[in-house]
Amino acid sequence: MIMKTRSVLICLLVASFLLIPWRTGVLQAKKANETQYNEPYRPQYHFTPQKNWMNDPNGLVYYNGEYHLFYQYNPYGDKWGHMSWGHAVSKDLIHWEHLPVALKEDELGMIFSGSAVVDQHDTSGFFDGKSGMVAIYTSAGETQQQSIAYSKDNGRTWHKYKGNPVIPNPGIKDFRDPKVFWHDKTDQWVMALAAGDRIQFYTSKNLKNWSFASEFGANQGAHGGVWECPELFQLPVKGNPDETKWVLQVDINPGAVAGGSGGQYFVGEFDGKKFTTDQKDVQWVDYGKDFYATQAWNNTGKRRIWLAWMNNWQYAQDIPTSPWRSAMSIPREVSLTKRDGEYTLIQEPVREFSQLREDTRTWGNRMITPKNHLLSDIKGETLEIEAEIRLKTAKEFGFKVRKGSEEETVIGYDTQTQKLFVDRTKSGETDFSEHFPGIYEAKMEPVNHTVQLRILVDRSSVEVFGNDGETVLTNRIFPDLKNQGLELFTEGGNVKLKKLKVHRLKSAWK
Repeated sequence: MIMKTRSVLICLLVASFLLIPWRTGVLQAKKANETQYNEPYRPQYHFTPQKNWMNDPNGLVYYNGEYHLFYQYNPYGDKWGHMSWGHAVSKDLIHWEHLPVALKEDELGMIFSGSAVVDQHDTSGFFDGKSGMVAIYTSAGETQQQSIAYSKDNGRTWHKYKGNPVIPNPGIKDFRDPKVFWHDKTDQWVMALAAGDRIQFYTSKNLKNWSFASEFGANQGAHGGVWECPELFQLPVKGNPDETKWVLQVDINPGAVAGGSGGQYFVGEFDGKKFTTDQKDVQWVDYGKDFYATQAWNNTGKRRIWLAWMNNWQYAQDIPTSPWRSAMSIPREVSLTKRDGEYTLIQEPVREFSQLREDTRTWGNRMITPKNHLLSDIKGETLEIEAEIRLKTAKEFGFKVRKGSEEETVIGYDTQTQKLFVDRTKSGETDFSEHFPGIYEAKMEPVNHTVQLRILVDRSSVEVFGNDGETVLTNRIFPDLKNQGLELFTEGGNVKLKKLKVHRLKSAWK
């Protein structure tokens, strides 16, 4: 009996020693989680990689209850290079789980941008009659060619197709960024592909064999740089469910409205092979400096949700963050409206975003003068501001966020020019690039003498949605952490504050 008791004690003692490293590891992991997403300038509710360089979102698809976010990623450093596909998943588009790198560079070259689809009926033959995920991407070696890979386990592991490339390079230098989706009416896969400063369309029955269908862009849109990262989808027109239009989004670098890289869009028709539009003027997706490589999730039913890389190629590799570089925008739900015969894209934060609100202050029905101190007691590095302001005698009004004695980012409206603007010239750290400080603006007419604003403030970004998302400006900022003031300002007269809500936002990483 004594020997048996001693044996049990010895076993318990040995087990306790074996558990020490495990307990230590758990404590270290918990401590790392508490500090890793708390670095200076680390966004608290925008997606960022744990470390290293990130750019374009790739392979956005919803499958088996998960939103997949793949992205251009350098596993070895915080500047562009060794492009691979990083990977994260989410149940709600707000809280993300990091997964291992999905696709790594190979003998065909680096893994450039692309898309992913759910092959529901196994048209590819990869899934033994079941469904699975197929990624379509650009192999970037001596030339740029299109390749595919497939996953049978919800995107956790990937197998590259032995017949790659599925579309060899036809002699075009910039030939990349395939966006693929299933076109119901013609019962086939469609690919939109950037080719120089054009978009080419290809079709396929099985994702392996592709046929050229048409080309768009020779006499349409802005042509100040290379076209990249096309996106194509169909939307109903708000207020008229019987009318649907196709939206083609095309990025351009350089030559965007705010300088450097940005996105434009076209509204028209698509028959499964050819896109056409009567649109004459250039329509910009976002009038800020930092919204590029926009992509929408596939397989989301009636919802159309997209996000973009929140950066600009003019200074992307120099922004002052560590150990990561770059962030994604908040996911946005996209819709289409028609006014006076013109179609306008509407962007609003996804409804899931509201779960981050943890404290709300409300004001309404009061006159705002130039000397008001309405928000002097409000502080915050992560805020959501919802406001309806009626024009009176003021020449300019708006909000100053992340405000300190010498720093502020101004979101304003000029009543004389009817322009919404963001001024980040005094936003904080700006001297890392001559292209960073600036004032960015967009025409926005008041509705019934009223301007509506929704502003998302994070540690290093400001996203502004004007008039229910009709006009959008996205910009990075790098203020001192201690500067968290908020001010409602007016110049040259008064405005009538109809409604105002300020929400403090909790971190999505805790």
